[in-house]
Amino acid sequence: SPSRLVLALGKRSRLVRLASSRAPLFSPEKKHHQSLAPRPFVPKKMQALSFATIPGAIARGGARGRKATVSARRGAVRTVRAAAEAPAAAVEASEVDFAKYIAEKNAAIEQALSDSVPAAMYPERLHESMRYSLLAGGKRIRPCLCVAACELMGGTMETAMPTACALEMIHTMSLIHDDLPSMDNDDFRRGKPTNHKVYGEEMAILAGDALLSHAFEYIGRNTPKSVPAERTLRVIVDVGKCVGSEGLVGGQVVDIMSEGADADEVTLETLKYIHAHKTGALLEVSVTSGAILAGAKEEDVVRLGKYAQLIGLAFQVVDDILDCTATSEELGKTAGKDVAVGKATYPSLVGLEESRKIADDLIKEAKALLSEYDQKKAAPLIGLADYIGNRKN
Repeated sequence: SPSRLVLALGKRSRLVRLASSRAPLFSPEKKHHQSLAPRPFVPKKMQALSFATIPGAIARGGARGRKATVSARRGAVRTVRAAAEAPAAAVEASEVDFAKYIAEKNAAIEQALSDSVPAAMYPERLHESMRYSLLAGGKRIRPCLCVAACELMGGTMETAMPTACALEMIHTMSLIHDDLPSMDNDDFRRGKPTNHKVYGEEMAILAGDALLSHAFEYIGRNTPKSVPAERTLRVIVDVGKCVGSEGLVGGQVVDIMSEGADADEVTLETLKYIHAHKTGALLEVSVTSGAILAGAKEEDVVRLGKYAQLIGLAFQVVDDILDCTATSEELGKTAGKDVAVGKATYPSLVGLEESRKIADDLIKEAKALLSEYDQKKAAPLIGLADYIGNRKN
């Protein structure tokens, strides 16, 4: 939320709305799709919450008073600890549910991905390059989001699987291209040499191109005929939009233009635009396409889209945090690259602690949107939100 409750010692609480003092270097046009251009969210380092002990307060009342006070404080500590442990236990349980869901779906997703790009097809080198990155592992968050949203809205995994695979093809394309020397120039991805390091830059570019075009063909050709054609067509249109200039590519362009810019030129509004388009757009369409294929009502598509926008931004905020706190071994890619190339990140603009608060708030808001649904059916999406907030790579 753009507003926070600030508590200052000796003063009553007051609500402060934060606003950027400068216009962003690259502001989104009004014509952009509403779901891809969220309202401004410009947090700032907040005043720390501090407490003081009044000198001599515990000493009042003699030994009996001290004993009673200490006993009361111990009881209060136990109460606070129990209150703190309850939500933590709930988060851990939801992550366990998500891990179980992933384990149940992952084998089917991996098999479907392998079947989607045949190995023994001419030209073999191209298809080998495509499969190298597509089957390199990973969390398969986007396919799982698509399947989970479809099932939440009454659909099946079989209905969503072709689109789920297509979304992973597009995501893989973005990683292959992002790692190129002309882009992020990374040597490792998911703990393995990047595609261009194994197959060369030319083949890596073409493998990404082939995965992108194959994704749309795959949705159109393999979506079950039981799904009305207008639903499949809408999914193809939405996926196409999320990849182009109003989505992933647009975010990537602003990201490149922001590298090396003066610190006061790249605002949080700019950064949010980058994350909402470069990362969030594909996560959003992963959720909404699953819901659309299941025949969800428009209000549910909109609500789930908002959920996905929030976890998409949280995902990238956490990614920014991990880039400057985790090791390359933990990440499976080169750590500290953002700082090295002068990229604007949440930690660089607001600091680590405020970045963590922002991620936590986004996760809480996303989970609140799912309270309207059967919590058992929504458990995978709730668990994914908690996983994103606590992930280590």
